[in-house]
Amino acid sequence: MSKIENIVDALESKINKVLNRQKDLKLENTKLKKALEQSQSKLTAKDLELKTWQDNYNTLKMANTILGSDKDKRETKLKINTLIREIDHCISQLSS
Repeated sequence: MSKIENIVDALESKINKVLNRQKDLKLENTKLKKALEQSQSKLTAKDLELKTWQDNYNTLKMANTILGSDKDKRETKLKINTLIREIDHCISQLSS
C-alpha cells in the first residue's frame, strides 16, 4: 500500500504544481492584457497626433503656395479645384 500512497502523493504534488503554474500564467496574462491595452491607447493617441501634424503641414504648404511660393503650386490648384467641385455638388444638391 505504501507504493500506491507514494504514487498518489506524487500525483497530488504534480497537480498542485500545475494548478499553481496555471494561477501564475493567469496573472501574467492579465498583466500582459493591461499592458497591451495601454500600448494600444498610446498608439491611438500618437496616430491622432500624427494626423493633426500632417493636416497642419498640408495647411502650411497651401498657405505658402497662396502667398506666392512656386513650390507645391500644382498641388494647391488641385486642392482648390476639388473644393470648388465639392461646393458645386452641394449647390446642385440644394437646388434639387
